[in-house]
Amino acid sequence: MAVEIERKFLVNHELWHELDKPIPNFLKQGYLSTDPEKTLRVRATNDKGFITIKGKTQGMSRLEFEYEIPKDEALALLDNFTQQNIEKYRYLITHEGKTWEVDVFKGANEGLIVAEIELSSETETFDLPTWVQTEVTDDPRYYNSRLSIEPYSSWQ
Repeated sequence: MAVEIERKFLVNHELWHELDKPIPNFLKQGYLSTDPEKTLRVRATNDKGFITIKGKTQGMSRLEFEYEIPKDEALALLDNFTQQNIEKYRYLITHEGKTWEVDVFKGANEGLIVAEIELSSETETFDLPTWVQTEVTDDPRYYNSRLSIEPYSSWQ
């Protein structure tokens, strides 16, 4: 059984823009189910497709099963079976031996930059990069499944 343990943080825009960054991967994703008990996500990247099933978040952990599918099938599912898709650029940044996934959102979530770190246990320690700000792990508004329904632009 696969368990995802993840913490999520907002990013300081000014410090982020000053950072040297690798070329990002473009992600387009949508949800076949946004039930908080279980989500079913479809994602297309630059060159691959994925379908992911996630269980209910408990603390920082949840069950996660991800399967690669052909990119053209992922795009067909996104076009025909999801409502509001999320588009974002994902940067993989290494800091103190840990990989941070930094998502710079586009479209209805423009202006939102979120950094996530996956851990091997809920008690694992790590150093925060200077560009990381407020932790939002426990705030459901920042779940991607929620952002597909209530985008960041609608919060103002």
